[in-house]
Amino acid sequence: MSIYAIGDIQGCFDDLLRLLDVISFNENSDQLWFAGDLVNRGPKSLETLRFVKSLGSAAVTVLGNHDMHLLAASCLPKVANKKDCLTQVLDAPDRDELIYWLRHRPLMHYNDEFCLLHAGLPPQWDFKKAKKMAIIAEQTLRDKDYEVFLKQMYGNKPNIWSPNLQGVSRLRFIINCFTRMRYCDAQGRLDFVNSGPLGSQPENLFPWFNAPRRKNADMRIIFGHWSSLGYYEGPNCYGIDTGCLWGGQLTALRLDETMRRFSVDCQEAYKQRKTCCTFTVPDLKSKHIGVKKKGAVV
Repeated sequence: MSIYAIGDIQGCFDDLLRLLDVISFNENSDQLWFAGDLVNRGPKSLETLRFVKSLGSAAVTVLGNHDMHLLAASCLPKVANKKDCLTQVLDAPDRDELIYWLRHRPLMHYNDEFCLLHAGLPPQWDFKKAKKMAIIAEQTLRDKDYEVFLKQMYGNKPNIWSPNLQGVSRLRFIINCFTRMRYCDAQGRLDFVNSGPLGSQPENLFPWFNAPRRKNADMRIIFGHWSSLGYYEGPNCYGIDTGCLWGGQLTALRLDETMRRFSVDCQEAYKQRKTCCTFTVPDLKSKHIGVKKKGAVV
């Protein structure tokens, strides 16, 4: 059996199908690990959700920030904005089934060799702590009263880990780590202003995977979320969001001794995406990409 980790799709369903052809995916013998953000801003979020769900045990997906945004929009209509492409999911006849399935996806998935998550981990968490925190948030999302938390999910504070965090504050920090973080300072304080490529950040910030005294540095982590980073390979760390939504590529990484990378170009998805949503397309080559206003779903 081959395992392939696949970067952020964000509704670019046709490109996903082309990528699966490239890797000769066989759902009877292979498994796909999706790095989150199956939906939003691309043209075919509904088709993507239905397809990944239909794969059953042949696919694993972790939750990304856009997946969390869909969950919130399903119970808080005012959350959706003009940048979103979620109407096709929210109006679908199988909407409730899809939302139920999505909120039962994990924040972190792992086997004996690799760990998959969408965004990152704070430097204070080792593998044991990360598993525990993921379970706490996952149980909340799967609870019958999950909407109570989603109504309070958005926010950038607290932005630093403390074992004294409880309730909504702890849950928000956990979700922000697994689905939103990119940079942090030397103390592990999360930064939600900068999201550009390496070298564009202020001198006091580190990409989460280079944070000083990182307790999870021994984990082989696969992550997405950071399109301006592009494909990244560092010590025990692989970034696989290669900007499909923005006209870049959709990438699959075979998780074996070869770590072979497969990609398809996504110009067509880029063209279709512009007809789906109305918002400014960033320049992936600019070092200033990713400096955003507070409160954005990024």
